[in-house]
Amino acid sequence: MEARAIQRTVRQSARKMRLVIDQIRGRGVPEAYAILRFSKKLAAKQIHKVLKSAVANAEQAAQRANQPLDVDRLRVKYAVVNEGQTLKRFTMAAMGRGTPIKKRTSHVEIHVAAEPAPAPKPAAVPAAEAKAAVAPKAKGKTAKAAKAGTAPAAKSKKGSQ
Repeated sequence: MEARAIQRTVRQSARKMRLVIDQIRGRGVPEAYAILRFSKKLAAKQIHKVLKSAVANAEQAAQRANQPLDVDRLRVKYAVVNEGQTLKRFTMAAMGRGTPIKKRTSHVEIHVAAEPAPAPKPAAVPAAEAKAAVAPKAKGKTAKAAKAGTAPAAKSKKGSQ
């Protein structure tokens, strides 16, 4: 099950947000939550909201498809921060001039996907049955030679000429 969430025009520069998003890319959702919760960066709060939304979207998609979903098995498959529209403002400067102020925004996109369930290990075979299943090996002969009763012929290093 895969789901995504996008938050557009977050009022923080993409460069600052990428520092945080790089830490959670490819990690499990519980681990990503922990990283974001204890991060000192302001971007972590916004990214946490987007991740929470992506997990909720995955739960809803699983519920619609009538499939079981374990949130702890979800991983952050794709996480990216792109630049959004820049708000251009001006402030006063000396001699009647104006100095530009660029208020940068960004778009956060996170995809989460469920890991495949681990395959169950086959049941342990008792030692007595395991020994009976293994055929005895002939010493010093190949399987064909053992059946025929002859030893294999030695090969030359130069090959046939």
